[in-house]
Amino acid sequence: MPRYQTEPSYTHGTPAKTGILLLNLGTPDAPTKQALKPYLKQFLSDPRVVEIPRVLWWLILNGIILQTRPKKSAEKYASIWDKHEGSPLRFHTEKQAKLLQGWLGERVKSPIVVDYAMRYGNPSVDSALARMSEQGCDRILTIPLYPQYAASSTASALDAVYHYLLSKRNQPALRTIRHYHDDAGYIDALAKNVQEYWMRNGRPDILIMSFHGVPRYTLDKGDPYHCECHKTGRLLAEALGLTKEQYRVTFQSRFGRAEWIKPYTAATLEELGHAKTRRVDVVCPGFVADCLETLEEIAMEVKNDFLTAGGGEFHYIPALNENSAWINALGEMALTNLNGWVSSEWDNAAVKADGNASQQRAIALGAKQ
Repeated sequence: MPRYQTEPSYTHGTPAKTGILLLNLGTPDAPTKQALKPYLKQFLSDPRVVEIPRVLWWLILNGIILQTRPKKSAEKYASIWDKHEGSPLRFHTEKQAKLLQGWLGERVKSPIVVDYAMRYGNPSVDSALARMSEQGCDRILTIPLYPQYAASSTASALDAVYHYLLSKRNQPALRTIRHYHDDAGYIDALAKNVQEYWMRNGRPDILIMSFHGVPRYTLDKGDPYHCECHKTGRLLAEALGLTKEQYRVTFQSRFGRAEWIKPYTAATLEELGHAKTRRVDVVCPGFVADCLETLEEIAMEVKNDFLTAGGGEFHYIPALNENSAWINALGEMALTNLNGWVSSEWDNAAVKADGNASQQRAIALGAKQ
């Protein structure tokens, strides 16, 4: 028999609420070696992230990586940590959740709770789902904040949600968003973000669209990630009016010795530096919130690679973060996937419009008769 976890006391007749859970990758609690070790252990112990035999990987992880990497990672996090708000990934995700709550509050009549969680670190998926349960959410829409689907990101985040529900007696109805790499609102938000940056800072010779990398074998095993990144890149280039010579799609954050999908971002920027490229701008469409991979790896490390190789100007274009076009796109995606669960002002307007149209058709038909 299953052993269910203790759940909030339930009162029959309690008004139901709908929950929306934003899921992001994760962050340590502090930029210290002590905080990085448990965070990295949780992250790198996920079989979705590292797909090699468990026994071999356990020896490598515990015998080598966790003995050396926490200190190096802590130094990187310290370089981008905000003294007042802490982890950029966490505070941007938290702000997105609050803005989405406000956006929906202006449009949806049904009671909605918007929260966020990190797949690794805090706030955990379990804690966020528990809060939603306590607030009476019996329907939950989960939105992994990964525009392009990958087993190591999207599937892993949803694994955590499903695992939590295994121990629940009174499970909520669940909907998930698989990806939105070609969503019109998302592409529009990306394009406006880049255009606004260019209006303030001028345009580059080449725009680099850098996505998080994944091992090459994931493509061979069937992950659609590589193709979805390229489609995002193509749609963004079209929205910006760029020719094929004016942009490149690359992949960053390579880890280990295995081959990852190419071209690599760092190598591409070195190549452009050696070619004495006057100005390069880098945008990271796969990250909807700035984090270590954008603020440290791209805006610091890769920038240095480009300049050291002889390049001219380097500009990093910030992620979508709290951009109003992005919050609007996120809200519209949520409304589309909440269809039938909530009643919105848009629904009422559509019904009224349909009713008026039907009445006009009936009058016109009567006149003809």
